[in-house]
Amino acid sequence: MTSALTCGIDIGGTKIAGAVVAPDGTVVAEARVESPATDPTAMEEAAAALVAGFAAEHDVTAVGVGAAGNVASDRSTVLFAPNIAWRNEPLGVDLARLTGLPVVVENDANAAAWGEFRYGAGRDVDDQLMVTVGTGVGGGVVIDGKLLRGAYGVAAEIGHLNVVRDGRLCGCGNRGCLEQYGSGTALVRAAREAVAGNSLLAQDLVDRAGGDPAAITGPMITTAAQEGDRFAIEQFEHLGSWLGHGIASLVAVLDPAVIVIGGGVSDAGDLLVAPLRSAFEHGLAGRGYRPTAEIRLAELGNRAGVIGAADLART
Repeated sequence: MTSALTCGIDIGGTKIAGAVVAPDGTVVAEARVESPATDPTAMEEAAAALVAGFAAEHDVTAVGVGAAGNVASDRSTVLFAPNIAWRNEPLGVDLARLTGLPVVVENDANAAAWGEFRYGAGRDVDDQLMVTVGTGVGGGVVIDGKLLRGAYGVAAEIGHLNVVRDGRLCGCGNRGCLEQYGSGTALVRAAREAVAGNSLLAQDLVDRAGGDPAAITGPMITTAAQEGDRFAIEQFEHLGSWLGHGIASLVAVLDPAVIVIGGGVSDAGDLLVAPLRSAFEHGLAGRGYRPTAEIRLAELGNRAGVIGAADLART
């Protein structure tokens, strides 16, 4: 493993974030630009320009990319991305040509999980499950100190664990996926549905939204819950319960030492984690007769992806 500086790039549907990262996980420099998500060529050029800016001031030796999509086992090709115009996109090859540097491409959630494993909440264990709760549900798995990619590079699609037979239709094409019940999108949808059903308990949230149920947002629900609004707290209890149920099934297969909870919705802290932990412990196979994985909040925040991607470029 080299001790040189590497560059981490996190490419999403709305922004491209980048950082120069030292071997100890320290961010030396960082920047971000808007993401031209409908134009793959423009997106690659924007990412390459970000790298060039870093390389002009730092001795960058390699680039790691966290891409929002399914990345093939070659750690270069993006097979499919739901919110970006990538279909069998040779992202790694193209960026290597544009930057003149070695490039490794990884799924963005895997990169964030690796960042937390190496430098964040999972740095003291060898086996970690990370679950990110944002617009959807994602995450990554580390087993025996190695990132779990699977035979085709698309393992650890945590949000698409089936939790309800013939349940809500998911963007992946299946029904009943965990992210349809345990994501930030699900949190907002449930609150709006309650308002549409004339729930008197939701009145404070309606007032916060200026009387418009469509204006209810996840951060708004979080703030209301933090300020003690019972309806908002209940929404997090439901959300945490779904996540805990799904995580218990994953743990039955993976047996991690630590479960790291990240993503924007995790900003709610114990409002989310307490019901999640309760449902997880209740649904754990062999509960009471086996060690229980510790649940921790992620530590690296929005930097997890670029830090993890930069580190993966060293491996």
